[in-house]
Amino acid sequence: MVSHSVLQSREQNPTSKRSLIALDALNFFLADVVGGVGPYLAVYLKSTLRWDAGAIGMAMATASVCAVLFQTPAGAVVDRVEHKRAVIIISALIIAAGCLLLVAFPCFACVITAQALIGSASAFLPPAVAAISLGLVGPHGFDRRIGRNEAFNHSGNVTAAVLSGAVSKAFSIGAIFNVVALLGLSSVLSVLFIKRSDIDHALARGSQHTADNENHRPEGLMHTLRDKRIAIFALSAILFHFANAAMLPQAGQKVAETKIMDAGVCMSACIIVAQFCMVPAALLASKYAASWGRKPVFLIAFASLPLRALIFASTSNPYALIAAQILDGIGAGIYGVLGVVVAADLTRGTGRFNVVQGIIATGLGIGAGLSNLLIGFIVKFAGYNAGFLTLAGISIAAMAFFLWFMPETKQLSE
Repeated sequence: MVSHSVLQSREQNPTSKRSLIALDALNFFLADVVGGVGPYLAVYLKSTLRWDAGAIGMAMATASVCAVLFQTPAGAVVDRVEHKRAVIIISALIIAAGCLLLVAFPCFACVITAQALIGSASAFLPPAVAAISLGLVGPHGFDRRIGRNEAFNHSGNVTAAVLSGAVSKAFSIGAIFNVVALLGLSSVLSVLFIKRSDIDHALARGSQHTADNENHRPEGLMHTLRDKRIAIFALSAILFHFANAAMLPQAGQKVAETKIMDAGVCMSACIIVAQFCMVPAALLASKYAASWGRKPVFLIAFASLPLRALIFASTSNPYALIAAQILDGIGAGIYGVLGVVVAADLTRGTGRFNVVQGIIATGLGIGAGLSNLLIGFIVKFAGYNAGFLTLAGISIAAMAFFLWFMPETKQLSE
């Protein structure tokens, strides 16, 4: 295992500092590329193309299903290859192409195709960024680095949301997808400034560091997966994202129907409020996860879900819906940090960090896809309140499951 002094000397190297700054920029620009399409897509399909809730749910679910299919293979690829920067470049370019396709050819078949491209490519980005981060700083600095990654990620989302709101107001909500494509190209430029030689590829996959990395082999995958804590955490991820994923898209559609406020502006405001809150939430999560432990901090994220769903169910006032996004900022900010940190805890020394991270991300995709599909049809037949109350019930069940079954993992990182 690499020593703390080695990691410190690596960070003090001027080239490594340049790589870490480039990693900050990558997280800033990549933020909206990974997760920024969905909420705007729901509003775009509703307000511009006049799709019903069921068809919108199908479009949203397409990206999630494709992400599910590619999450675990993506993690395996990132564990195996040393060209992690190329993985990010190719994925970002595919997402940019998908966004342009949405605008240029807004028919059902093209939208579904674009969503399939976006979902498939997006599966490769989080494990690749996490692997590069771990390879640059090592396990001792990883929790703080992930907190910093998330802070830049959310700052990028705020900037992109402000820009998207302005573009939506000046042109149309469809023009927002051009913004996402431009951010994808900016992320490509950022990753080119991370030097490949600065990334320790043994550390990047969660291996023990040895004098001869060529002789080190990752632990057998089936042996790693015998750890039941991985299955428990993956199921927790499914429940968390099932309860969370459909909330903001459905709130956007609700505002679009009331016409009290421009739907694109409202969606941008919702994202801005959430992302502003995610920055301190991510930094505090990385800090207190090291002192309190992972589990109590994670429970705060779970507790935010039912409160937010009940607020969305109780009002159609766009300003109240925007204010409720403070809770989204808290929950998502915590999950963004601890989801990766717990995966690193559970796989330390196995050499299977990225593939297990992919398996856990598969749970995220399953939860998000089922959430958008099921809630879309519930809203279609029973209304928005029924959809939000369903999400509130699921979120309470998710919190109870995590509290009862998930053990603390902080000691595994010590």
